[in-house]
Amino acid sequence: MAGPRAQGELGLSITGLGSQYPPYSLPPSAVETLAKRFYPDSPAMQKVLSINRFTGIDQRSSIGEPDHPIVNGPTAPSIAELNKVFMDDGVPLAVSASRQALTEARISAEQVTHMVSTTCTNSANPGYDHFVARQLGLRPTTEKVLLHGVGCSGGLAALRTAANLCLGHAMRGLPARILVVALEVSTTLVRSELDSINELQETRIGVALFSDCAGAMILSNGIPFSPAEPETEAIYDLLGWEHQVIPETEGDLGFDVDPAGWKVVLTPRVPNLTQSVLEPSYNSLFSNLSRLLPSQYRTAADFDWAMHPGGATILTGAEKALGLKPEHMRASYDTYINHGNSSSATIISVLNRLRAKDMDEMTPDGRGPRDHIVGCAFGPGITVEMCMLRRNLAPGRRNNMTGLQTPPETESESSEAGGPSSENGDDRTSEVGEEGEEAEAAFISEALDSVELD
Repeated sequence: MAGPRAQGELGLSITGLGSQYPPYSLPPSAVETLAKRFYPDSPAMQKVLSINRFTGIDQRSSIGEPDHPIVNGPTAPSIAELNKVFMDDGVPLAVSASRQALTEARISAEQVTHMVSTTCTNSANPGYDHFVARQLGLRPTTEKVLLHGVGCSGGLAALRTAANLCLGHAMRGLPARILVVALEVSTTLVRSELDSINELQETRIGVALFSDCAGAMILSNGIPFSPAEPETEAIYDLLGWEHQVIPETEGDLGFDVDPAGWKVVLTPRVPNLTQSVLEPSYNSLFSNLSRLLPSQYRTAADFDWAMHPGGATILTGAEKALGLKPEHMRASYDTYINHGNSSSATIISVLNRLRAKDMDEMTPDGRGPRDHIVGCAFGPGITVEMCMLRRNLAPGRRNNMTGLQTPPETESESSEAGGPSSENGDDRTSEVGEEGEEAEAAFISEALDSVELD
């Protein structure tokens, strides 16, 4: 059980988590396969394909492989075609992740009071959340909110929105059990991105980063539905959050509407912009919550971090700005390497992965896992979402997943970027040990031979 709450705490807890990746994994060669199949050779295409080989991502989770019909038509798929795949192949991922979260939280679909969802890869009305709710069997009176325009920060934006709804119900003395869902299907946009690279001769690296995933969590305000209801064990207590927009940056990070879906906006300024705002955002969050923290938590390096892995330069930039080591963000690196960047759903996957037993064994200087964690994600705007969580370190809350590697930061990336498998670990086969260390050493050696590092 979670420990007693300190005065001033919000009484909000994440009681269930679920992550669902699709069944296919795309190696870096998948982009090259489609590029050579449909596009002439050009300097821009060669540059993007070179960057693609050294993003540090071993495989990107996807709803299909390079031979999938959606990416093999004579032209890039239309929004109508993308919407059909999103609903047919994406919605089941969200349903599966939600069921995982409900099961862990030990609540039924009928007990869900609210649903807060997000996506940046669909814009249908009614939204995808309508169909997820129907398949889950949520009550018709369940209050739903669908967030749009928040991109990669959407997972934490949805959690923040759910927290405010939880507090509203608490003020009325009412129980709240909120299902937070994020779903992204990004890999179907590959032809649209390759079109732009070919036609505009632009270096667009989004084609090498993004993947597909659904994530879900249950947020509770702790008020029981009845006096006889047993107290639910927390995975994480939500202590507070920070939200801000970096002025005059809406042109640096975004997702523009296009007849062939959406076009990634990612300028070379993004790594430096995100790095510059991390320390002040952390300082503000810490200042607001320091009264709730044990004395050993003072600097950013005293916490564990769940950082949205937007790219290798985002993670290495966080290390430089906050004095962190890769092990502070071990779940972020692990998710990035093994699945890629799944936009809004990624941070939920990172939080889920962080509580795994093997992650506990890969802490900075072997100090062991921290029970206080800072979560952070960046979205269009540029928007910064940051939150502080307290983890329940009870042994029963640990999963059994394995594997951690840390990709090198490449000069290419930093200069230009500025049955389905679940995250319960049952189907994960990578092991950390001599073989894993040798593989990582070989990977870094290959990168050093081919790309100039910062």
